[in-house]
Amino acid sequence: MRIVALAGGIGGARFLRGLKAAVPQGTEITVIGNTGDDIHLFGLKVCPDLDTVMYTLGGGINEEQGWGRTGETWSAKEELAAYGVEPSWFGLGDRDLATHLVRTQMLGAGYPLSAVTEALCARWQPGVRLLPMSDDRIETHVAIDDPDSPGARKAVHFQEYWVRLRAGVPAHAVVPVGADEAAPAPGVLEAIGEADVVLFPPSNPVVSIGTILAVPGIREAIADRGAPVVGLSPIVGGAPVRGMADRMLAAVGVETSAAAVATHYGAGLLDGWLVDTVDEAAVPEVEKVGIRCRAVPLMMSDADAAARMAREALALAGEIQ
Repeated sequence: MRIVALAGGIGGARFLRGLKAAVPQGTEITVIGNTGDDIHLFGLKVCPDLDTVMYTLGGGINEEQGWGRTGETWSAKEELAAYGVEPSWFGLGDRDLATHLVRTQMLGAGYPLSAVTEALCARWQPGVRLLPMSDDRIETHVAIDDPDSPGARKAVHFQEYWVRLRAGVPAHAVVPVGADEAAPAPGVLEAIGEADVVLFPPSNPVVSIGTILAVPGIREAIADRGAPVVGLSPIVGGAPVRGMADRMLAAVGVETSAAAVATHYGAGLLDGWLVDTVDEAAVPEVEKVGIRCRAVPLMMSDADAAARMAREALALAGEIQ
């Protein structure tokens, strides 16, 4: 079996760990990772979502946080603060810093991001093929009210909105800058074309999965693929399971509900959709638009729960085939 999964950060990474445990040995899993969250800091190229997947599946993630390295120290961050270097709101741990140094050095030597990611994964051995959605630079920006100019708006990098502002101000638009001129990374379209199943883990539908789908050719390749496409709702009981996806959904005019997210993806893209048991009433609403739907437990309380979710997704895919 060949499985392709689109993934953002924490939720996607934890689901992928469950997927690995749920499938037979020899199953090929290709992960197309979101790079819209990427940011340049202190002269370094930082890829938060790619690294979260790599660390989680490779056994190096800080389990309590869900991001960053286990056993992390912060000496470099403290020294940068002592020099007064900004931004102070985004910290890079010492162990994590090494990853960004290697990545930036390789990019500077002319290697594309896909080749760099492959090289980094050679150390971590995540057990999946991890591909960035594109080798081209794409940055997700968020439009917010400009506090210094009443009535005006300004765009900030998604990381500033998410980390510094904690999504505490309304978002009026979400723009993946550079996506419309980007190309899928080598291997992305081929993996989709050969897939037996395509999965949308419970990642943010706007700034994770949505940004991947914004790269020209990826949405079309998935929609045209004969294999079933199954997604898992990141919204349970009208609220995000983790993070602040409700702020992003509001910015694109989508209600924060399991059914609304399925409709946002669309029947032309999704074949199947899993909602949590608390949202069972949404099943007929989703199926009315032509997407097969099931209600199952979707809370990833531990690795076993993630594996059960993955099995449910694959079972639904099997019904659709």
